[in-house]
Amino acid sequence: MSAQAKDILLSPALQALQPLRTIDLDEVMAIENVAYSHPWTRGNFIDSLAAGYVGFVLRDGQGRLCGYFLAMQVIDEMHLLNITVAPDLQGQGLARRMLDALAVLARARDCFQIWLEVRVSNERARRLYEAYGFVQSGLRRGYYPCADGREDALLMTLRLTGGSP
Repeated sequence: MSAQAKDILLSPALQALQPLRTIDLDEVMAIENVAYSHPWTRGNFIDSLAAGYVGFVLRDGQGRLCGYFLAMQVIDEMHLLNITVAPDLQGQGLARRMLDALAVLARARDCFQIWLEVRVSNERARRLYEAYGFVQSGLRRGYYPCADGREDALLMTLRLTGGSP
């Protein structure tokens, strides 16, 4: 293991995180299904892991799954596909901790930015991303399914130091 890889693994942002594995999916799906009106399917997670996407789970001291994220590297950018905290644990800084970990990983992979889509109606997540430093960089019309049809997504981007442009 390289010195850089050891430094990454010892980063405080990553200490409570473990790689997302298929064995975690029952717990992941239990959270996913209560957190979202239109959750990802188990197949979405399986396909993402099989494709080699970056996935981590966050557990508490007793081993309870508190949250998870999945991201896909596209050349020198990281696309955050899913970040979720158990609804009863939201508002405690866990999503920020996972964003910290993703930023560490993205920088280590020479990514110059992280980007994501978020529902226009998801004000809590939008506030979190804005406070973290993400800025709105686009709009995807009709991106998400919703009860009465489709909902727009905001495209948000976080520039990282290091990496390409």
